[in-house]
Amino acid sequence: LITGSILFSLLMSSTALAQEKRYGASPQQSTWEMVANTPLECRLVHPIPNFGDAEFSSRASKKIILDFELKMRRPMGATRNVSLISMPPPWRPGESADRMTTIKFFQQFDGYVGGQTAWGILSELEKGRYPTFSYQEWQSRDQRIEVALSSVLFQQKYNVFSDCIANLLPYSFEDISFTVMNYQSNSSKLTKESQKRLDKIAEYLKNDTSIESISIDSYTDSYGGRWNNLDLSRKRAKAIKDYIPLLEAKGIKI
Repeated sequence: LITGSILFSLLMSSTALAQEKRYGASPQQSTWEMVANTPLECRLVHPIPNFGDAEFSSRASKKIILDFELKMRRPMGATRNVSLISMPPPWRPGESADRMTTIKFFQQFDGYVGGQTAWGILSELEKGRYPTFSYQEWQSRDQRIEVALSSVLFQQKYNVFSDCIANLLPYSFEDISFTVMNYQSNSSKLTKESQKRLDKIAEYLKNDTSIESISIDSYTDSYGGRWNNLDLSRKRAKAIKDYIPLLEAKGIKI
């Protein structure tokens, strides 16, 4: 009897140490919103009541890169190892919880997940499951925090997000911000490769309203007369300006 009493006491103590504080949207609260849907950026956001936002994003680039951020209203005060677990939704209690991986959230930063793990979170949501982040509360050793993503109303917005990613430009601002153009020998006529490059730049500029000016610097080699080369340089610069006639109409300074 004494042994049983001690065992009961230990079990109660262990349970007390395992207190959890859970954040997640109820089925009635759950929403997913596309806050950016352009050829330059795709962003899908899921508000988590009393905690912050879960955000998936992808930007124009040579490679398709998916980023996930758990944006917290109150940044973590200590770096923590975080367990990522795929939980069944409340209406499928017979299913098991599956451990996905362990990641690290850094002090004073939002939680970040990239690469295959970010794609894995999307995959679990598509299955109707609840990807859940679990970590020790940095202000209390006796409490764990659980932050769950709800799959309610996810699929429709995920379809839009997937279409957006498929239509992202295959190059970024960094890819075109400094570009060297080539011309046919002793001519102001652009090579075909340079024309294709300008087409990419024009396409990017149509979608990025933050660009205010473009600098064109043209030059020739040292062969030929000085004034002839100066005239050719001007013609080459004008050839680029004339190739993208919509730039000035958009208010971009050249």
